[in-house]
Amino acid sequence: MSAKKAIPYKIYLEESELPKTWYNVRADMKNKPAPLLNPGTLQPMTAEDLAPVFCEELIRQELDNDTREYPIPQAIQDFYKMYRPSPLVRAYCLEEKLQTPAKIYYKFEGNNTSGSHKLNSAIAQAYYAKQQGLKGVTTETGAGQWGTALSMACSYFDLDCKVYMVKVSYEQKPFRREVMRTYGASVVPSPSDTTQVGRRILEQFPGTTGSLGCAISEAVEVAVSNPGYRYVLGSVLNQVLLHQSVIGVEAKTAMDKYGIKPDMIIGCAGGGSNLGGLIAPFMGEKLRGEADYQFIAVEPASCPSLTRGKFAYDFCDTGMVCPMAKMYTLGSGFIPAPNHAGGLRYHGMSSILSQLYHDGYMEARAVEQTKVFEAAEQFARVEGILPAPESSHAIRVAIDEALKCKETGEAKTILFGLTGTGYFDMVAYEKYHDGLMSDYIPTDADLEKGFAGIPKIDL
Repeated sequence: MSAKKAIPYKIYLEESELPKTWYNVRADMKNKPAPLLNPGTLQPMTAEDLAPVFCEELIRQELDNDTREYPIPQAIQDFYKMYRPSPLVRAYCLEEKLQTPAKIYYKFEGNNTSGSHKLNSAIAQAYYAKQQGLKGVTTETGAGQWGTALSMACSYFDLDCKVYMVKVSYEQKPFRREVMRTYGASVVPSPSDTTQVGRRILEQFPGTTGSLGCAISEAVEVAVSNPGYRYVLGSVLNQVLLHQSVIGVEAKTAMDKYGIKPDMIIGCAGGGSNLGGLIAPFMGEKLRGEADYQFIAVEPASCPSLTRGKFAYDFCDTGMVCPMAKMYTLGSGFIPAPNHAGGLRYHGMSSILSQLYHDGYMEARAVEQTKVFEAAEQFARVEGILPAPESSHAIRVAIDEALKCKETGEAKTILFGLTGTGYFDMVAYEKYHDGLMSDYIPTDADLEKGFAGIPKIDL
């Protein structure tokens, strides 16, 4: 790097440098993610099997393990320009506060009205639904970021949007719900009595506060039973990680521009979309043997699918109406404790990330909730951004690693994903400040109840 080229606080790409393609990391994986299975036949899902549920082009992207780059349609590129490039920020103030020799960078994805990275895939999925001539789409949302992003995208393309929101978040985050409604979406707390699967879950788990698995089941049922609708998902699926690769491609382009090479890349992990998107081009280099990086997935200790789950075929939803995926899972019947404050409430993990983790290309850590909010507050006070609880899982481990550098004297370069803002999460921040937040960690016995529901499939 030229000595004259000082690294600014914020690195922005020029409009001409914005990604023109999404990167498909599967093309460089020696062991491809296992295929989705038809729960009835236990055979790999075909495009015909998936057609009643997903948009045609998204099915093609979902099943394609070989195409390395997908051109981003011009209409999506134009929409991206409203809030991209997102800044790559050098956390100088945090480094000073920690008195660490580490260099800390974060890719900030909260600089749009939805407040998170979710808009990167929402606009793509809405675009393909519009191109197919559909009336609308259905979806689920946990903390509300995905539902907010999709409602924005659907409004842009004049599509109807039906959102099933995890009940605990629906009740704790009314303002997020109202943003969705402002953009024209209908929002229903899940599980609900508006679907057959919702009524069955309520009967089986009276008083449940819900989970993403429950909400997915309801959204899929509504999509397949209403002509002109398809279901879209905000995380987990291969297609979503493909769209989110715009995060990593931008980040790598910006770092390459200034001669910066991260030693470790850290992201929060619930279903896997933001982590998969952030690490994609860096992981590609590692898979091709061109460079080496340390990748760390950070998940909540209350929903530890990677660190304590099983690598097995399981249903993607609580109602068991969706295809089965091979992933690290806690069982489709596992429902996190209601005191969990973030949106990382999914029982499984992306098949791509699960395979990479299983093959040893990345590691995973589970962190307790109060420690996450301690890191969030510390970050907010010195960096000036109130982070989302999800993002704060990555902040926690980034701070931990920076403090290790302080002890050893190593000047490692750390990159983490700041997936969004926490301005709709003030109930959780209030509980933390009032000392009402607890660190529930499921016991082995708790997890065994979920594991018991994992199908016994020998493939």
